[in-house]
This record gives sequence, C-alpha cells and structure tokens, in this order.
Amino acid sequence: MTGPVGDVFADRHIGIDESARQQMLSTLGFESMDDLVSSAIPPGIRVDESLESLIPDAASEREALAELRALANKNTVRTSLIGQGYYDTVTPAVITRNVLENPSWYTAYTPYQPEISQGRLEALINFQTMVTDLTGLDTANASMLDEGTAVVEGMLLARRASKSTSNVFVADADAFPQTLALLKARATAVGIELVVADLRGGVELPEHFGVFVQYPGASGEIWNPAATIEATHAQKGIAVVAADLLALALITSPGEFGADVAVGTTQRFGVPTGFGGPHAGYMAVRSGLERQLPGRLVGVSKDADGQPAYRLSLQTREQHIRREKATSNICTAQVLLAVMASMYAVYHGPNGILGIAHAVHEKTALVLGALREHGVRVANEHFFDTLTVAVQNADAVRARAAEQGLLLHTVNDETVRLSLDEVTAQHDDIVARLVEVFSAEQGEPLPRLDDGRHMLGTSSDGQTVSAGSPVRIPRELRRRSAFLTHPVFNIHHSETAMMRYLKRLADRDYALDRGMIPLGSCTMKLNAATEMEAITWPEFAGLHPFAPAADAAGSLELIGQLEAWLADVTGYDTVSLQPNAGSQGELAGLLAIAGYHRANGDDQRTVCLIPSSAHGTNAASAVLAGMKVVVVACDDNGNVDLTDLRAKIETHAYQLAALMITYPSTHGVYEHDVVRITEAVHDAGGQVYIDGANLNALLGYARFGDFGGDVSHLNLHKTFCIPHGGGGPGVGPVAAKAHLAPYLPGHPMAQTNDHSGYTHDGGPVSAAPYGSPSILPITWAYIRMMGAEGLARATRAAVLSANYIARRLRDHFPVLYTGDNGLIAHECILDLRPLTKQTGITVDDVAKRLIDYGFHAPTMSFPVPGTLMVEPTESEDLAELDRFIEAMIGIKAEADAVGAGEFPADDNVLVGAPHTAESIATADWQHPYSREQAVYPVHSLVRGKYWPPVRRIDQAYGDRNLVCACPPIEAFE
Repeated sequence: MTGPVGDVFADRHIGIDESARQQMLSTLGFESMDDLVSSAIPPGIRVDESLESLIPDAASEREALAELRALANKNTVRTSLIGQGYYDTVTPAVITRNVLENPSWYTAYTPYQPEISQGRLEALINFQTMVTDLTGLDTANASMLDEGTAVVEGMLLARRASKSTSNVFVADADAFPQTLALLKARATAVGIELVVADLRGGVELPEHFGVFVQYPGASGEIWNPAATIEATHAQKGIAVVAADLLALALITSPGEFGADVAVGTTQRFGVPTGFGGPHAGYMAVRSGLERQLPGRLVGVSKDADGQPAYRLSLQTREQHIRREKATSNICTAQVLLAVMASMYAVYHGPNGILGIAHAVHEKTALVLGALREHGVRVANEHFFDTLTVAVQNADAVRARAAEQGLLLHTVNDETVRLSLDEVTAQHDDIVARLVEVFSAEQGEPLPRLDDGRHMLGTSSDGQTVSAGSPVRIPRELRRRSAFLTHPVFNIHHSETAMMRYLKRLADRDYALDRGMIPLGSCTMKLNAATEMEAITWPEFAGLHPFAPAADAAGSLELIGQLEAWLADVTGYDTVSLQPNAGSQGELAGLLAIAGYHRANGDDQRTVCLIPSSAHGTNAASAVLAGMKVVVVACDDNGNVDLTDLRAKIETHAYQLAALMITYPSTHGVYEHDVVRITEAVHDAGGQVYIDGANLNALLGYARFGDFGGDVSHLNLHKTFCIPHGGGGPGVGPVAAKAHLAPYLPGHPMAQTNDHSGYTHDGGPVSAAPYGSPSILPITWAYIRMMGAEGLARATRAAVLSANYIARRLRDHFPVLYTGDNGLIAHECILDLRPLTKQTGITVDDVAKRLIDYGFHAPTMSFPVPGTLMVEPTESEDLAELDRFIEAMIGIKAEADAVGAGEFPADDNVLVGAPHTAESIATADWQHPYSREQAVYPVHSLVRGKYWPPVRRIDQAYGDRNLVCACPPIEAFE
C-alpha cells in the first residue's frame, strides 16, 4: 500500500531531485543512475534480483504512524514497582520539548569540533559535575552506555589500575541480576575469575584485585561497605560501587566511605524507562584514576583570546585511536540522554532533588508500615525505595498486583520485591493498593503504640520508627555533605529561565538543522520528524524492561519485525537488537565467533585478522573478546593486500578465529576481491566478521551474508536514521548466519528468546534485554516508509553525491583512493598533505576555516593522517553540496595565497580561524586580512551567518590543566 502522489516519503528523505540528479550524472559522465551504480559496485556481489524482500511496500507517513499506533496499543503500561535499576520518572515538559524533541540537540554529532559544540559540551560538563557532586568523587566522564556495562568497565578499570597480582574480582551477591549476568559473560571473555559473595555477611574475601558493591542493594537493603572497601584496599585492590543517584541525595556518597570508582545510571533523572533504554550510565573516579577512565571526558581549556572554552579532554584515550592497545572498546556515549539527565538536575536544583528523594523514601516507609501492620513479612531493616517481601506464593501475589494495575519483581517462589519512585510516590492510593495485594498473606497485626500509631520496628541506632519517618537510613550513612552547589543548578528553576538556558546552549552549537555535516564514516543523514514521533508515546516510553511479555506485546512485535527486516537486507538468518552501540555490536559478534569455536573444540582459535585501515574499535573489541589481533596490510588503493592476507592466514591457520573487514572499506572503496578474501578465511577454518558501518553504500544492492559474511553489526544511528544526539544514543544490532545464532547475546530476563525462529543463548552485552528499544520505532518507521526500493534509492543517491563531490574537488585536492572507473563508494578521502607541504596550512586549519564558511568539518585524519573524509549522505540537496564545494575551493585559494607569500604563515584567515563576532568587533584590528575576509568569505553568509561562540581552542593546555567540572562564574568575566 502506498501513499497518494506527492506523499512518497523517499522523495522527502532524499535531497536530490530529478533535475539535480541529471546535472550531477552529467558531471560524472553517466547517462543514468543504473549506469553509475553498475560501474561502482562490483557485479560479483550484487544481490540476486529474483529474491523477494520481506520488507513491505513503502507506506506513507500517515500510514506508518497508524501502524505504529496499532503496535503501541498492544502494549499495556501498568504502574511499575519492579525497580531493579529502572524507575518511573517525570520528564519536565520543558526538557521534552526543548531537548528530546529539538533537532538542535538530537541531530548534533560528537563534539570533535569543540568550537561549534560549546552548548552540548556545557551540558555535559553539567552532567559530570552532577555525578561528581552526588558520588563524592573527583572526576566523572561524559556518560556510559548503561549501568550494567558501566559496572563491567569498572571491573576492567580495577584490573588495570590495581597493584594486586590476583585475577579474582569479587561481586556483590545483592547486585541486580542483569549486572551479574553481564559481569559473568565479560569476565569469562578476558580470563577474569568472578567470585559472587554475600558482602553484607562479613565473609572473609579471597585474594582479589577488585570488589563491586551495589548501593543500595537489589534487595533494597542499605549497609555500610566501608569495612569491605578497607579490606580490598589492604589487598591493593580497587573498590567499585554502583550507586543510585537519587538515593545519594539522602545517603552517604561512595567517595565519603572510600570507594575508588562509582558507576550507575542516570535514568531516574527524567529519562523514561523506554522498555530498557537508551539511558545514560555514569562513571566517576577518585583523584589519580582520571587517565584510566573509559569513554569521553569533557574538560575546560582556553581559546585563542584566552577565554574559557569546553572541549573533549585526553582524546588519546579515544578507543579508535588506541586500537588493540585500548582498554575499552567504547568510542561513544549517551549524550542526548546525559543532557536530559543533567538538565533535570539543573531544573530541579538540589532542593528539588532532595524533595523527590524524601518523597520516595517516605512513601516507601509508609508502605512498610502498612504491610507490617497486616502481618506481612518485610525483610528490610534499612532501605531507600525498595522492599523485599516474603510471601507464600509469589505468582499469586504478582497476579493480584496485576489486577490492581501494579507490577512487582519476583525473586523466587516465596519472595517478591517492590520499588517506589518519583511517580508512585505521588500516588495517594499506592499504600492501600499494595495492602490489598498482600492481604491474602496476612498474619498477626503489629501492636499499637500509645499514640495510636503502628510500630514499624526499631532502627539500628535504637530509634523507634513510624510511618512517614525517613530514618530507615542508618544514622552513619545519612548524607550530610552538600551537592549541586554550582550556580547553574540554582538559577534556572522557572520554565522561562530553563527555556532560555536551553536555547542559549543550542545556539552555541552546529547541528544538522543548520547545515550539512559531511562526516565520513559517521553518516549524518536526515532524522525525519515522522520517524521521531513515536518515541515519546507512553505506550513505548513507559514500559519497564522486565514487564511481562503480555504487557509488551506491541514492542515485541515491532522488535520481531525489525529483526526480520534487518536480517533480510543483510543476507543473514537472525538478528539481535540487544547491543546498544556499534562497539557493543562488534563485541557481540566476536563473542559469538569465540563461542562457536569453543563449541567445536577449537579453543586455540583466538587470532583475529584486522586490516590496517580498520576503525580502531575493531581491534579493541577483538581484545575484549579474548582474541589476539594480527594486522593485515592494505595496498596503495586502500584494499586489503591479498598477498599479505594469505601469508597471515598461512602463518596462523591453526589459531585463526576470524577476519574483521569493513565493506565498503574504511577508505571508501568497493573491493572487488572481497569474495576471494572471505573464501580464503573460510578455507582456513575461520569466520568472517564484516563491519556494517558503511552499509549506507550497499543497502538494496548487496548483502553481507551473500558474499561471505558470517556475522556483522549494523549502526542504526547511521544507515537507519536513529539520531546521533551529539554523540549518542546509538543502536548496534548484530546479525549472523544460523550456525552462530546460539552464541548471540541472550539475557536472563528477556520476555522471549525467539528471534525469527532462532534462540540466542550467549552472554548479554547490554543491561536491558533489547538494548535501547524506545528508539527502535525510528528505524522501524524509516524502513516502513522507504520500502525496499526506497532503501536502494538512498544508496544510489549517497553514491552519486559522494562521487559528485570527489569529481568537483579532485583538481583542487587529490582524492586519495578510488576503485575501478575512478569511482568511490559513499565517501571520499581528500588528501591535504600536498597542500600542507606547499603552504604550511594543516588539516586543522582547513577544518576550523570551514566554520567561518558555515560548515562542520568532515572527518579529520581518519583513516589517514592529514586528510579529510567527506560523506555528504543522500539527505543533502545539490545546493548544499555546491555550497560545500565552493567553500573547499575558496579555502584552497586562501591557502595558495599563504603559500605564495601574500599573507604571513602565522597570521592569515586560516590559522586565525574560526573568527567570532567579538574578535572582529575589536577596534584594534591588527591582522593583514580584512574583517570581511575573516567572516564573510562568500556573500551568501551575510544574512545567514553562523557565528562560532569561541575561537580556536588550545587542546594541549586543557590536557595539561585538567578541569572537568563546571568552572566558577568568575571564569567567564
């Protein structure tokens, strides 16, 4: 079924219309799009046209939304008391409207060009400050993928930072079950011995390099882990504490009782549960461990005028730079969600956060009192928001709760748990409803006190506790230290102030709503409003990740359809949507290969061959999967060197586990020998992992599984339109052939293990069973509205646009790699090294000068130093492509003028870029170029100028003077 004429979504998604298409084809010397694609994509890998696609014909935007609404209506959102790391929360409308639904925030890319990323960098430094304040530690990073994987990263940090020689990591038995499952899977892969122990019992611990404590525990119990941490320190170990940020408003921070590392999630700071994600995890460390932090760290430096400016600090820690020496494979974050969480703290301030925490705790105490009054056995002595209840029949209790519209967590046949949160704390009837649920478990009522109250028990410090009293926290663990004291958390509490603050930050950024972001490898394409619409629907956003399958029927159906569609377009048999980033998808695929070899008795197969051109996360993921990386050379054309590949296969044939390749290559070229490459690996008993980062250049024309791939990850935040959000969220599903299906990520709490007829029984790679399902409607809508032919059209348009730019610029900048017929795939590498040699102008100078022309720079110095990798994507129209081409030609002329001596090498428009409005407003203009040359290099900028908020930032200064929290207001005077 298709929409009416003029309502074809592909026409709105693809920027090139018929007139522009013909003009561009003429420039390239082709008669038709088919001629171009036939010349670019090797015929040996082209998809069999007789195959019927599982993807239905394209729907109109209204039809797709109607189908999504029907799926949403199959979900039942009950009041969740499940907890276990996921809690209902209220997202302030001002944040929903001005962040989550605002393209200025969700279409931005990772802040690799900090001069035009000052808004989101400030939001992230707010996030880091919020986390350090609440955890009592010195430095926090700019977010992790979720709590469970943050705990894993804490374990890996402990192993490399500890001076202990032990290989044992001790985990709290009272941790969330999904976290323990993740720890077990990841520890096994890298040879760590995981010991799970009841730390509250004062058990004597074995020799170990680190310990992990859940605080409060999954049972809800709060206890003082100081002695356990002291014992770990005595063994030269590292203590990792997973702490609930909202609870930390009332209980002592981990840093105050000696923790080295704090990890957790910021989900309950205004981010919907969303059936499991995306949510921003966090990690904070004590002083001395800053350079061990995985992920991204925002710091403060200064610009060319000496003004404070934000930027990513210690960028050498970026895992794609460190490759096989990386300590983590994470090269992204959850920026959009971290921004939401930080703004929740900004909007509420310390008093608001404290008030929410008190309300949750006090309502939990009321529930405890009412249940005990009715003879219900509640195990907790001290708690924040969670109670563990002994029952006669857990299934019966859970069924009665469902009748009341409530969801409980079942621990075993005779134990259930309930957790209150910001939303349920506001339900006046929640106590009565819970009493009714547990009424069949009634025992002897508690005795009344003289004043008519019912006694709830006695706290450890001897105080009698009554309903509503917040002293169910041990006296020695009640928080006394201040938090969120910086002015940013204390001056934006009216909606007017908050709205203006968010607008001011957004204006300091460059996102896709301003212009093209031609980042090679990163695929910054349109994130259509229709695709985004369903993510805030409560039927999708309000589901708990461990809700019963019947309650999540619509989401599970959507997930099943999406798994089938993605398997179909990639030529694989089954797909797992659990990985919540491309790096996690890589890891999941390699763990599947490792599991397959072990099952076949080939434990010795641990060598992973990786081309020298590969993205660095490939090597990092291989190491974390327990593999040894062996690098394969590339030839002068950017292709895998077949001679070297065969030599490496012969040398490591007995140990060969896998080859990881990216197709098209990281150099942006379709390799004709890819089938010979995959056959050589298979002949030696290895498996082929094809990195799906560049699927944007293949979709509809070739399938990984057809030309030799055994497993691939896909970047839904690239090819399939999930927004980058300033550096996250992302989704990195892993697709595989049938023989690898049993080793793909499973999950102990998944609602189903049926994935297109296959089961996935490997260890989990994300905390939630389906990773980040609340944003999957975006990709679902994109595929549903494009249809199979629309997806192929997008590929054609991407290849056309990239080749058009390469052809127009090749006389000004050499195009470093091309395939047959002088064509490239969906991106091209412009070689700036000759320009630098002739003029002294560097790739950095060109990138910063592009800001003055109104552009975000392409990808710098990857995969080749001194180059720019340009990817226009199919979303851009011809006028925008020509505007970029004009800018690059203009910059080349400016550089040539420097090389000819017309301007000094140390004072010209390029080395002075970018230029702010303030910098040209000075009365004392000393430069040999004019103000107009500085900021209006082309006339079209006069009315639509984007003004960068800061000048070029001193990166080295920021690394030498590491400041990763909100600077005082005086710094900006």
